[in-house]
Amino acid sequence: MIGRRDFIKVTTIAGIGLSLPHGLMHIAESAAAAKVDLAVATGSSPAKITAAAINAMGGIGKFVSRGDIVVVKPNMAWDRTPEQAGNTNPEVVATVVRLCFEAGAKKVKVFDRPVNDPRRCYVQSGIADAARQFGATVDYVDERKFRDMSIKGNVLKTWPLYTEVFEADKVINVPIAKHHGLAKLTLSMKNWMGIMGGTRNRIHQRIDESLVDISMTVKPTLTILDAVRILTANGPQGGSLNDVKKLNTVIAGIDQVAVDSFGATLFGMKGSDLGYVRIGAQSGLGVMDLSKLNIQKIAI
Repeated sequence: MIGRRDFIKVTTIAGIGLSLPHGLMHIAESAAAAKVDLAVATGSSPAKITAAAINAMGGIGKFVSRGDIVVVKPNMAWDRTPEQAGNTNPEVVATVVRLCFEAGAKKVKVFDRPVNDPRRCYVQSGIADAARQFGATVDYVDERKFRDMSIKGNVLKTWPLYTEVFEADKVINVPIAKHHGLAKLTLSMKNWMGIMGGTRNRIHQRIDESLVDISMTVKPTLTILDAVRILTANGPQGGSLNDVKKLNTVIAGIDQVAVDSFGATLFGMKGSDLGYVRIGAQSGLGVMDLSKLNIQKIAI
């Protein structure tokens, strides 16, 4: 492994254009290749492309350690089947759960605060069964576990948030990419509405700023954006298969703004077209300009 001092030395030499011995050049190339900002995997198997995207980001072991309690937060908000693209793809969620346990996680919790009846959403989405198959604990949210928390945002100062998210060692956000009538698109930052208690539609008047405030409060270890199927219209609930487009794509990243900025391109938009992405970048939450990112694309 290259040390910090050697890395600085190597990159400095490389930056001024001097030739390097073969060994040092290999180290420099490896160090440069190691930093991937976004990984975009495409292929017919949701499980394989999810694993490939995570591996391109450095592997699950970079994000989950032995003994960790991990929260995996999908979108399970709607009484919809996977084919209708209203919720996160169950195979994507199950793969994340499996990889967490392979990394030595002690416990993996999967939950959401749905809009429709949770009993139907958990089953119809296919997520509950798929996640439990690999050992996840899949419970309904307990209203007693929401606590008023200080947010200190530009719009939101406090809000009741789900304590299990903040008690976990690691949090992995696993949203689906889809149309949204108010926010234009719902991607990773909007998925945090599923950990909000209280009357969530109160944030709709200033939804973009509110989403940034929440996203500044919750710090995910990793974000996995499901674009196996995307909902192109009539979101976020959907229902008609005519609104569904199959892209067979999964995007992985650490930077929520970057993930959502790339997610916008799946719909023929730019990150700057989304208020919460633009405000998030201005607030220092992340990078919106995709040209500044090292994006690794993998086809399987």
